[in-house]
Amino acid sequence: MPRVLVVTDTEWVINDVNAALGLGDWQIETLTDPTQAAATVSAMVPDAVILDMQISQMGGMAVIRNIREVFEGERTPRLVLLLDRSADTFLAKRAGADAWLIKPFDAHDLRAALDTLA
Repeated sequence: MPRVLVVTDTEWVINDVNAALGLGDWQIETLTDPTQAAATVSAMVPDAVILDMQISQMGGMAVIRNIREVFEGERTPRLVLLLDRSADTFLAKRAGADAWLIKPFDAHDLRAALDTLA
């Protein structure tokens, strides 16, 4: 069963991810403190991390960079960044996201971003 960590402080994002993946074979964990994301990913080693672009005091781009530093030289989890607008795709690429979706996203698109893990 693939494990997914959702890093966001927005309730509707958590609800939408749970609705999209909750009925499948996914184990979903959530984290609202982005400063703890790298340590949490290191401890739980999820198959994927879904990150909101804007998470309280730390953005999703910085979290991605921190996670990549923790897993330097090792296989990193699949990193999916949730963007606020289509113009942010440049930022997602620059941050090193493996996939990205523009909010609001639908269940099909989220599952497609994670399809290599199912």
